[in-house]
Amino acid sequence: MQIHGSSAIVVGGAGGLGEATVRRLHAAGAKVVVADLADEKGKALEQELGVAYVRTDATDEDSVLAALAEAEAAGPLRISVDTHGGPATGGRLVGKDSEPLALAGFRQTIEIYLTGVFNVLRLAAAAMAKQEPVDGDRGVIVNTASIAAYEGQIGQIPYAAAKGGVVSMTLVAARDLSPLGIRVVTIAPGTFLTPAYGASGDKLEAYWGPQVPHPRRMGRSPEYAALVQSICENDYLNGEVIRLDGALRFPPK
Repeated sequence: MQIHGSSAIVVGGAGGLGEATVRRLHAAGAKVVVADLADEKGKALEQELGVAYVRTDATDEDSVLAALAEAEAAGPLRISVDTHGGPATGGRLVGKDSEPLALAGFRQTIEIYLTGVFNVLRLAAAAMAKQEPVDGDRGVIVNTASIAAYEGQIGQIPYAAAKGGVVSMTLVAARDLSPLGIRVVTIAPGTFLTPAYGASGDKLEAYWGPQVPHPRRMGRSPEYAALVQSICENDYLNGEVIRLDGALRFPPK
C-alpha cells in the first residue's frame, strides 16, 4: 500500500510509540492526524511537523469520529494506528487480606485497553470502507497489544485480559473486513523504553535489559514505528499478531 499521499490517523499519537509512528508516517509522505488527550504534546507535534492534532478519547464515539473526519478531509484515509494507553489497575486475584480484586478497576482497564481499541477499529474501518480501492485495497488498521496477552505476570489480570482481547480480535476483524479490502494487523510489544518513564527509565533498562535474549535492552519507539511502516507497505500481512520483543518471555513476576 502506498503511504505517500494517504491520510493516516494515529490514536495515542502524542505518546512514545505513537509519536514515533507519527514521525515515521509523516516522513513517508502521509497526511497524519494525531489523536490524543495530551494537548501540550499533540500541539507541539502539530507545530513542528505540520500534522493535525485532534483531542480524542478512544472510548468516546463522537470524539473518534471527529478525528477521523479531520483525517478524511486531508486525503483518502487508508491508515489507522492505535497506540493509546491510560490508567491500568492490577493486583492479585485474591489479595493477602483474602479480598477479591476490585471489579471496578477491572472494568476500567477493559474499557480503556480493549473497548477503546474496538471503538477505534470499528469506526476507522467504516471510514475506510468509503474510500475508493487501489488495486483492491482500501486500507490497513494496526492495533497494539502486549506480550502480556500471552504471559501475563502476577497481578496483571485486567491488563492481560484486555490485551488478550485485542489479540483475539485481530483475525476475526481481518476476516470481517476482507470483502472491503481492509487489512488488520496487531503488534504485541515487549518492554519498550518510552519518554513517559522519565527518570525511572534507567532503572527499568537495568532491570529488563538483561532479561531480553537479544538484543539485551528494552525496545525503542522507532523500532515499533518501523514495523508499522513495514505492515503498511506489505499487502500480504493480514490477520496476524507480531511480537516485537527481542525473544523476551515474561516471567511470573
